Amino acid sequence: MPEPPLKKQKSSSSSSSSKHVSSDVFLERIKGLREDAASSISDFSFNKNRVRTLTPCKKPSPDSKGVLYWMSRDQRVQDNWALLYSQKLALDLEVPLYINFCLVPKFLEATIRQFGFMLKGLQEVEKECKSLRISFHLHLGHATDHLPQFVEDHNIGAIVTDFCPLRVPTKWVTDLVKSLPDEIPLFQVDAHNIVPCWEASPKQEYGARTIRNKIHNQLSKYFTEFPPVIQHAFEAKAPCPAVDWIEAEKSLEVDRSVKEVDWATPGTTAGLKNLESFIQKRLGNFDADRNNPNKNALSNMSPWFHFGHVAPQRAMLMVNEMKTKYSKSVAAYIEEGVIRRELCDNYCFYQPNYDNIDGAYEWARLTLKAHRKDKREYVYSKEQLEKGKTHDDLWNAAQTQLLIEGKMHGFLRMYWAKKILEWTETPERGLEEAIYLNDKYSLDGRDPNGYVGCMWSICGIHDQGWAERAVFGKIRFMNYNGCKRKFDVAAFVSRYRTQAAKLK
Repeated sequence: MPEPPLKKQKSSSSSSSSKHVSSDVFLERIKGLREDAASSISDFSFNKNRVRTLTPCKKPSPDSKGVLYWMSRDQRVQDNWALLYSQKLALDLEVPLYINFCLVPKFLEATIRQFGFMLKGLQEVEKECKSLRISFHLHLGHATDHLPQFVEDHNIGAIVTDFCPLRVPTKWVTDLVKSLPDEIPLFQVDAHNIVPCWEASPKQEYGARTIRNKIHNQLSKYFTEFPPVIQHAFEAKAPCPAVDWIEAEKSLEVDRSVKEVDWATPGTTAGLKNLESFIQKRLGNFDADRNNPNKNALSNMSPWFHFGHVAPQRAMLMVNEMKTKYSKSVAAYIEEGVIRRELCDNYCFYQPNYDNIDGAYEWARLTLKAHRKDKREYVYSKEQLEKGKTHDDLWNAAQTQLLIEGKMHGFLRMYWAKKILEWTETPERGLEEAIYLNDKYSLDGRDPNGYVGCMWSICGIHDQGWAERAVFGKIRFMNYNGCKRKFDVAAFVSRYRTQAAKLK
């Protein structure tokens, strides 16, 4: 069962009234909350447990001429613990603050749909940095090809970066550590989770029930309001050149046939406006309707969370203000947005095989192995799955939603992945196809949540054994009739039938 709504360490003077307010008022209120927390990061008691040092050198040189924040997962200015720590270091040293982002030409299965969303959000970052006298630099290529030279050219005394548990970003960090001079410290700050991943637990947790209390017991230390990133007092002497965003987009080596979506506007401002819309219009129905794909009850914040345009902690702070009026919905949202989401980071951080069968529990591996040769009533090719050409109209409609909108309702994503297990020759291939489709088409693909979602559906991660049946073994089963008992399947299928015809 979900825990009661979170309690903040520092109370807010803002009202929890459900009366609708304009987005501008909502954004101004957030700004006021930051300023109430502290006039600047210098006045804020920064929790050093958010930070870990990845190099032998632990302190920046007092003779340095700058601090560098290497932005990666958390692509925003405000509500960013990594950037706040960077500014704190720079203010203490009385030196300029630089932000560098390294744009790799390709990343797993990401297409122009995901890269376009990211680049538009980064344009907002550049604009805000300029207003705060913080130099923003975009490099085309990997960090190891650019940052060591930048450190030398600007006499950087310390580097701060954010945290991602996935293997490719982790390798970027370890490669950079190897290429840095011995006297340059590299600090990593978990700006994505409320309780830093390495503080929440020292090991891979079995499931939500084992990590829930560990997170809740530490929230009083971490669930605080953010201080503001302020106009930096020490500006770089050399002017920061404007980023050529057209050239940046041209440098990408990605599939451009998967079009960008029109329902989600990139960037922090748009993400916070969507958050405001959720709180005012949909939060009250979240508990009752979140598993009904025909109801508009979800926050739809995952693209902004995935690209770091909005801090999950900001969303939880704002939602938690409504706990008196919508106690059940707030508790349910907190359970999903804190416990379940941070459990995903825990799994990917401590489990190197987070995207293959070897990462499953022993009981799941054994049951999948025992049933791997079971007869499948239907077997579909990769192309048939990708185009939504199966016998199942509900599955096809869900796949159509993914193809067109770059998202899929959470309840249907479980059904969708389990059917892929049922309709492919082996569990290995089923998992591979599910991850491929999610990573290629979903805005929030290539994310711990996505990998764990596929692993839960196909490999029983964070779940238990159920009644044994063909193909699935003891993996939890979902079927069409079960969905019909949950919601109006015909209505959902009808909604996407016309759009599927357009895809043809």
